[in-house]
Amino acid sequence: MHYLTEQLWFPNPKEATFDGLLALGGDLSVQRLLLAYNSGIFPWFEDDQPILWWSPDPRMVLFPEKFKVSKSLRKTLKSEKFQITFNKNFAEVIDYCATVPRKGEAGTWITKEMQEAYTALHKAGYAVSIEVWENDKLVGGLYVIELPHKKVFCGESMFSLVSDASKVAFYHLSEYVKIKNYKFIDCQLYNEHLESLGAEEIGRGEFLGMLKL
Repeated sequence: MHYLTEQLWFPNPKEATFDGLLALGGDLSVQRLLLAYNSGIFPWFEDDQPILWWSPDPRMVLFPEKFKVSKSLRKTLKSEKFQITFNKNFAEVIDYCATVPRKGEAGTWITKEMQEAYTALHKAGYAVSIEVWENDKLVGGLYVIELPHKKVFCGESMFSLVSDASKVAFYHLSEYVKIKNYKFIDCQLYNEHLESLGAEEIGRGEFLGMLKL
């Protein structure tokens, strides 16, 4: 286990523990977060914990060409019931991601400290939000970290207030990845919902290799 100080540094992500925990401490400055994501590392912790940094093995990723569009989702997309925007209301998206209850989960890891940190990343041009609107009301969305030099998006969280809204946001993210000719979306940890949309697990070594580390 590595303990971080004010020094802007991370250990080799391959040194993480069996469950993926690599280090604790440090801060959530824009510079440290960018170093973390570009190194295949991400923060994940709760209010009563120090900052925890992770590099899990295996890693969940989505290759955009493998996104699965179910019959019901295809019908929703064709209906054009939703309107999609990018970066129109990052603050509201991350707030909803923090507060909308999720099945089987209690509380949130998106603390006020995390919201402030990722809002700073957004203002610096590295955090992107996708908003899903229905009748001018925000009903779903997600936010991701963009690593332009790696050609990768790192998914953080999404929310849905009505059926299919978050799926529609994720679909448009996958299409955006294709347009930008990026390689994949890092989904971090296994999630049954994301697997149903085409995400898959790969080994940490393969993941880091695709980041060219």
